[in-house]
Amino acid sequence: MSSVFSPIHEGNTYFLLIHGKFLRSESGKTITGQTPFDGTPTYTIQAATKEEIDRAYESAAQAQREWRRVPLWKRAEVVHKAATILREHVDEIATVILREVGKNRKSAVSEVLRTADLCDYTAEEGLRMEGQLLVGDSYPGQPRNKLCLVQRVPLGVVLAQGPFNYPCNLTGSKVAPALMAGNSCVVKGPTQGAVSALYLTAAFHFAGAPPGVVNFVSGRGSEIGDYLVQHPLCNCISFTGGNIGLEVAKKAHMIPMQMELGGKDAAIVCDDADLDLAAKCIVSGAFSYSGQRCTAVKLVLAVESIAEELISKVVERTRALTVGHPEDNCEVTAVINKAAADYAESLAMDAKEKGAKFLLEYRREANLIYPLVVDHVNESMKLAWEEPFAPVLPIMRVKDEKAAVAFANRLRYGLQGCVFTRDVNRAISLSSSITAGTIQVNGAPARGPDHFLFLGHKDSGINAQGAKWSIEAMTKLKSIVINLPEEAYMVAN
Repeated sequence: MSSVFSPIHEGNTYFLLIHGKFLRSESGKTITGQTPFDGTPTYTIQAATKEEIDRAYESAAQAQREWRRVPLWKRAEVVHKAATILREHVDEIATVILREVGKNRKSAVSEVLRTADLCDYTAEEGLRMEGQLLVGDSYPGQPRNKLCLVQRVPLGVVLAQGPFNYPCNLTGSKVAPALMAGNSCVVKGPTQGAVSALYLTAAFHFAGAPPGVVNFVSGRGSEIGDYLVQHPLCNCISFTGGNIGLEVAKKAHMIPMQMELGGKDAAIVCDDADLDLAAKCIVSGAFSYSGQRCTAVKLVLAVESIAEELISKVVERTRALTVGHPEDNCEVTAVINKAAADYAESLAMDAKEKGAKFLLEYRREANLIYPLVVDHVNESMKLAWEEPFAPVLPIMRVKDEKAAVAFANRLRYGLQGCVFTRDVNRAISLSSSITAGTIQVNGAPARGPDHFLFLGHKDSGINAQGAKWSIEAMTKLKSIVINLPEEAYMVAN
């Protein structure tokens, strides 16, 4: 049976989307991906030229001038319809996610459905965008003969760049609020994960977004990335990724940005914590999707008095994790590519050489790294500071929670963290002291539900995400001041 997505590809070759048309690149160049788990070819994407990027931006800029005048309820209809299309084709899209980025089928299905829910919620949130009315006499000495009307207006063309680990959801979390705010989009898919991002973009196209409101380009970031972020028609950048985002921020100059750039999320376990709960959350937080999440637990700071008992429980739960093929819904699968596996291994081996102890046998089969717990990590080791983005969990023993907070605040990242304690006063005190965007109390770091605030401090990001906050990040304030010939007061009787 033919799918609504049939026009986006021919066989395993997938196209660009520019001004409502799915096209092969004029470059004649393509990129073929490989599965993370066995290295077999997956899908072939286009390597867009600078001229094609120009056309995508020109189309988006032209379309946005009309889209910004579309009533909010009509914009919401398109976003709701995109959500419906995603649900109707969940298995098709989940298969693409599984093959491209190695996410197990259960998680891939969940990502698509989560994205549909995000679109629906964002559509409704967009309908509730509010302005403000200011009156002159609220300022000392002023009469009520001026009215200031304040409202949010779209920025223009949003460059939406998502990461490999959530290629559908984190693309949707950019496109849906951008469209509800009255912007148009140029979507750049991650090189590995591009087809998943294309499916998401195409859902908005098939939902009725006019030509040019959503466009999709693909290619290697090293070849077209700078051109995309420095393009004169780019009015906003919404980027999720790693350290490359710091360079993007430097090159973007005065363009508004919404960026999430990774984390070294620390779990602080106090001496009064529920250790069974802490161990459960740490293991799920550290090893879900093989640790390839910005919000993964990437460091445990355990108070010395409970460290042995906690670590025993963590190791026991880690041993029970299933490892293998994503089609078998294993909890730990291969990391995204050989370079990622090599990097994680180098961090683990550096720690071991400097005195850390592996509490499980180190095993690696190609890109598949078996879950590893590393004890007695100290600040001389790279593993204490860098994010492995793999199923490698470092544990540092600290004198007390003050020492834990002090070390966590020395990390250059500040995305999330978590605190385990039975004392709510202690929880609030410690959470208030940690320099990170969100602190989870008695739970693992997590992005979501998708209407929750999500942001990073320090090198973890700029601006905020979450349905409401994403819309705000993709708009700017504008005011109109009405000068009245005399004071005017509304009355009710």
